[in-house]
Amino acid sequence: MTATQDAPAVDPRPAAALEPEALVDRIEAGHRLTAEEAVAVLDAPDADTFRIVAAASRLREKHFGRTVKVNYLVSLKTGLCPENCTYCSQRLGTEAEILRYTWLKPEEAVRQAGLGIAGGASRVCMVASGTGPTDRDVDRVAGMVGDLKAQHPDVEVCACLGFLKDGQAEKLKDAGVDAYNHNLNTAESHYESICTSHTYEQRVDTVQRAGAAGLSSCSGLIAGMGETHEQLVEAVLALRDLDSDSIPVNFLMPFDGTPLQGHQQLTPLECLRILAMVRLACPDKELRIAGGREMHLRSLQPVGLQVANSIFLGDYLTSEGQDAEADLQMIADAGFTVLGAEERTQRAAADGGAPAGGCCGGTTDAGPCGSGAAVASEAGVAEDARPDTGAEATVKPELRRRGAGTAEPANA
Repeated sequence: MTATQDAPAVDPRPAAALEPEALVDRIEAGHRLTAEEAVAVLDAPDADTFRIVAAASRLREKHFGRTVKVNYLVSLKTGLCPENCTYCSQRLGTEAEILRYTWLKPEEAVRQAGLGIAGGASRVCMVASGTGPTDRDVDRVAGMVGDLKAQHPDVEVCACLGFLKDGQAEKLKDAGVDAYNHNLNTAESHYESICTSHTYEQRVDTVQRAGAAGLSSCSGLIAGMGETHEQLVEAVLALRDLDSDSIPVNFLMPFDGTPLQGHQQLTPLECLRILAMVRLACPDKELRIAGGREMHLRSLQPVGLQVANSIFLGDYLTSEGQDAEADLQMIADAGFTVLGAEERTQRAAADGGAPAGGCCGGTTDAGPCGSGAAVASEAGVAEDARPDTGAEATVKPELRRRGAGTAEPANA
């Protein structure tokens, strides 16, 4: 054979263009997004991004309507972590300027959670830094959850405490915890590039332990850590295979004092394509725009809600989030309502028509009756400046002191 005959044939036809509307038609008919299709979404030119988002929004609306689930973080223990994850401001040896404190007192944890609930949050995420909890730590969190649910019986609680050992997931479930968060963070093929003090398999094991105990699994990723599009897709399809009920998508915040400081790889349009790809891969799963949305999506945050149906309200673990009132206003301006707002309004009417925070002779989301106005004043919320979100939010979550961790100016 000649050299020409030995060479593989090259198809002269251009690759088929991505047709997002037709792809969504197939997904609605039962098709599962393939790795090749997912990469094509990420590889699409910027000019096609809004078309992709518009198509993927059909799946978001089919499964979640026009609601946005609001989540609120309570950092129970911050810093002091022995793991070496390169992206994390709480990692071993970090030079990031963050607060470091051991366990919050139970009453303070419940108080902070109540402020988020009063702002419209239907899920509270209780997070502690470190490799994983001791049995005593699990008992401590179980007590906090019991106290929280005694005051707010309808709130969902998601715990995020690190790697779980035998019996711990079951104990959390028995205490009233609804979900457990443990992110895969990145693809298995990329994992050793971001962490060597534990393995990807350990993360998978904890997600599986939580699910086996009857906890709803919450597991997601961090985009923008030097992974390829193929590796990003690998991570998302792994989450699909784990049947993660809730998928938080974080965009790397390159904290000063960490190995990834100064690393900025994403644009707002790329972030939208990532969110759209996750929605196409997991059409009926809760998709949360999590840490880094303010820095990376910027003015396109409301567009992200066209495919995502969940956000965090206010601050993150060691970084400041967008002002909570601005979050609620963004939801309303984009034509969405806060999940559960209508039910809470109906309950308030059934209880005598007093709005949350008003004097009702009992206890409100903000504390004892009559305390709402005082908390609102403490938080600096003007009575006439609250967005009309359909929620009964009368206070905004407390702005806790945070280490900004990046060159971005503080926004609170």
